Order: sequence, then C-alpha cells, then structure tokens
Amino acid sequence: MGASRLEQLIEDIYEFVESCKMQPLSSTKVVVPKDELYDLLDELRLRTPDEIKRYQKIIANRDAIITDAERKANTMLAEAQEKTNELISEHEIMQQAYAQANQIIEEARVEADKILGAANDDAHQIRTGSLAYSEEMLGIVESILQNAYDSTKSKYDQTITSIQDNLNIVKNNKAELTQQLNGPSEEAAVSNDPSNVSEEADYDLDDDYLDDLD
Repeated sequence: MGASRLEQLIEDIYEFVESCKMQPLSSTKVVVPKDELYDLLDELRLRTPDEIKRYQKIIANRDAIITDAERKANTMLAEAQEKTNELISEHEIMQQAYAQANQIIEEARVEADKILGAANDDAHQIRTGSLAYSEEMLGIVESILQNAYDSTKSKYDQTITSIQDNLNIVKNNKAELTQQLNGPSEEAAVSNDPSNVSEEADYDLDDDYLDDLD
C-alpha cells in the first residue's frame, strides 16, 4: 500500500475530483458521483485509525529512541563527570601528597640543622671545657712540680753548703795537724794523738752534716 495509505487515498480523491465532469455553465463546479466519493471517504475514514496508530507507534518509538539516547547520553555524561571528578580528586591528592612530602622534607631539614647546630655548640662547649680543665690540671701539676723543685733545690743547696762546711773543717783540721807535725816535739806529741784529733774531727763532721741533712 505504500509508505502512507492516507496520503495515497487523499491523492486518489484529488484525482477522482479532477476526473469528474464540469457542471454546465460553471467553471468551478463539477458533477461528482456520490457513491464513488463515499467509497473513497469511507476507506479514508477506515484507514485513518490504523495510520494514526502507526504514526503514534513511530512517534512512540521515536520517543523511546530519544529517551534511550538521552539516557545513554546522560549515563555517558555522568561517567565522564565521575571520571573527571576522579581525575581531579587524584590530582588534588597528588598535590596534597607532594605538599605534605615537601613539608616533611623541609621540617626534617630544619630539625637536622637544629640538631647539627646543637651538636656543634655542644662540641664547642666540650672542647672549651676540656681546654679549661686541662689548663687547670696543668696549673695544679705545675704548682706541685714547682713546689717539689723549690723544696728539692733548697735541700740540695743546704746539703751542698753542709758538705762545703765539712770540707772546710777537714781542711782546717788537716792544716792544724800539719802545723803540729812541723812544730815542737811536745806539742807535736800531744797534738799527734790520733784519738784526740780524729774524735773531735769526726764529731764535728758527723754532727754538722746530720744537722744539714735534717
């Protein structure tokens, strides 16, 4: 029956009217066989609901297609938006992670600088304290050694003096003995008594020497 029966029927009615004879003495009126015209109109009336249903079905299908297309489009848009949000979220998370990492690195660097600075200060204080302590200890040792040196030197000088004095006594005693040996015989006899000379000399030497050593 073609793409559209209604259109075909309307075309048939139009051709049917054109084929009718003109009414005498009129250029606009025609003589139409009533039965044939009714037949065409009846068929048109009968066909109209079917065509309307077909068009309604086409429209409904079109609406369904449009609705489905819109649904798919909305789904695609939603997925795209969700993906975009995920990408944005991931980007923000990455930026936050980088920011936190940089912050942690900076805080670690600052803390390391503080620790290093404190360590340097402590090392300087320890070094200064060690030097001061060493200086103090050396001063104490120096004082002890100086006192020992002075004491030893004093005793040494005293010992040398005592030895020198004893030596002088010995020399004097020797000189007296020599003089007595060279003098008169009696004086020489008395003076030459070894016990008298040696005891006096030994007493003077030992007593003075011991006093100096003390």
